[in-house]
Amino acid sequence: MSGHAPFPPEVIAAVLRHMNTDHADDCRVICQGLGGQPTATAAIMSGMDADAMEFVATVHGDPVAVRVPFSSRLTERRQIRAEAARMYREACAALGQPPRPDAS
Repeated sequence: MSGHAPFPPEVIAAVLRHMNTDHADDCRVICQGLGGQPTATAAIMSGMDADAMEFVATVHGDPVAVRVPFSSRLTERRQIRAEAARMYREACAALGQPPRPDAS
């Protein structure tokens, strides 16, 4: 396994499933606020590695690949949730909208 991909495929699959099932709107907000796609109407998480989350955003009806870097390289699974929450809060701030009350 390379240093670029410390997470096994089953962990990545679980993260994708969780983000796309429980946090689909958060994915859109992250792409809008941090991914350079302010007009995205939807987004799904499509992958991740130690350095970033990857999404496919819907922009003007078309799929657009978006890569949003983590604040630092991740080495442990538990860091993923904290980074996803940080991305969401920072994206909300960038968009000038309040985060969900339960976003931590």
